[in-house]
Amino acid sequence: MSKSKREKGVEMIKEVYCGDVPVAEEGQDAFMDFMLGSLFGELWANDVLTIEQRRLLLLGAIAAQGEEMTFTIQSRSAMKRGELDFQQMEEVVRFITQYVGYPRGSKMKMALGGLKKEFDKQ
Repeated sequence: MSKSKREKGVEMIKEVYCGDVPVAEEGQDAFMDFMLGSLFGELWANDVLTIEQRRLLLLGAIAAQGEEMTFTIQSRSAMKRGELDFQQMEEVVRFITQYVGYPRGSKMKMALGGLKKEFDKQ
């Protein structure tokens, strides 16, 4: 029997976020059920772009919005999965700051600094 979009989505969110993002049981959260099926079960799961390519696009979109919490989550996962190392993440922040502006870029730099401390402890 083939997997449902939600089941595929659960597998994909665990892969994308290294198991760091909690997933509600099916039926407990309609928003999460929809997100798992559509965003992760379809979009992240298709093979048109790699996870790494999607992550870079997402890092840019998140930085443009100034969302340092989400930037931290994405950066942590990228480094855990070996997609990008800390030096590459610093370059992402330097590069993207030129397009999103220094106030937003500075928030991403601070978020990355917090991640460095976290990874240095490991």
